Amino acid sequence: MARADRLFRLLQAMRMLPAPLTAARLAEETGVSLRTLYRDIDSLRAAGARIEGERGYGYRLVEDYALPPQTFDRLEIEALALGLAEVRQMGDPALAMAAASVLAKVTATLPDDREQYLVHAVSRVYRPDGRYSPGPHLATIREACWREQAIRIRYADRDGAATERSILPLAIVYADRSLAVLAWCMLRQGFRIFRVERMSEVEATGESFRPRRAAMLRDYLAELDRRTAQAAASSSR
Repeated sequence: MARADRLFRLLQAMRMLPAPLTAARLAEETGVSLRTLYRDIDSLRAAGARIEGERGYGYRLVEDYALPPQTFDRLEIEALALGLAEVRQMGDPALAMAAASVLAKVTATLPDDREQYLVHAVSRVYRPDGRYSPGPHLATIREACWREQAIRIRYADRDGAATERSILPLAIVYADRSLAVLAWCMLRQGFRIFRVERMSEVEATGESFRPRRAAMLRDYLAELDRRTAQAAASSSR
């Protein structure tokens, strides 16, 4: 395989696979030896790609200067237009503003013909009403996820009974009709889904659980896969 093709495959793997990625996983994905893989990572770094990590700890692609926006093909531009339009219609003002900013920045860097594809995309989103009501606490929850800090909430269950919980927020989940937080519940010592509209109070505690968030998300997804497999096995009997 030509060196340029090999480096492109490595970049694609780092873009698409969940980080951090071990050298062994990247070598398997790209079909090279570990020695060649380490040389290729050094080559990408020298070319301007910002890759965090080192041998024994795994790698993460942070900034990639090899993929300027003008390399988007027409279908990718349609996907970009549709995705940003959907974000603008979610009902979250902060995300809507961010989506508009992203669209403006991408449009400004496209050549004329690709800019027209984006401006006149055939894929559209129409939602007369926002999908969610984000409520007054979403910014605090999002900041806590980013900072990997615990929050204290006052929460009403489906029967209306109120409880106080300390949780480790892992992700904001935009379900079909509800906005929720995937978290580790300190009271129940397990993963739980908390609906945002049932939170009457949210307070940042400043208690850090970094760097456990990524690992906890992987554990939750593995647990979800096990449940799905068990349910499929039970239904096939």
